[in-house]
Amino acid sequence: MKPMTAEWVAKAEGDFATMGREGRVIDNPNYDGVCLHVQQCAEKYLKARLFEANVPFSKVHDLTALLDKVIAVEPGWESFREDLAYVSDLAVTLNYPGEMVDAESATRAQHCCRRFREAARRALGSDK
Repeated sequence: MKPMTAEWVAKAEGDFATMGREGRVIDNPNYDGVCLHVQQCAEKYLKARLFEANVPFSKVHDLTALLDKVIAVEPGWESFREDLAYVSDLAVTLNYPGEMVDAESATRAQHCCRRFREAARRALGSDK
C-alpha cells in the first residue's frame, strides 16, 4: 500500500472509531455526529482506493460521484451504490437546521458503513 493510501485509511479508521464510540452513547446521543463520521469514513475509503489505483479525484464529498470513479477498478462496489447514496443524503440533511437524524437512520447508516468498510479494507489489503 502506498504511504498516502495508508494515511487515507488511517483517517477513515479514525472516523470509524468515532462513529462507534458515539453510536454507543446512551445519554444524549448525537445521531448527526454518528452519520457525519459514517459519511467521512466511506469518503476516505473511496479516496484511498482511488489514490491506490492512481485515479485522480477532486475535493468532492458526494459518495456516489466518488463511486462512479472507483467502479473502473472495483466493479463489485456497484453493490454499495444504494448504501452510499443513503449515507451521502443523510450527510447533507444533517447540515441544515430543522433536520435531525433519528436513531433508526443512524443505525442503518452504521450498518452501511460497516459493510462498505469491510469490502474497502479487503480491497486495500487492510482486512487484518
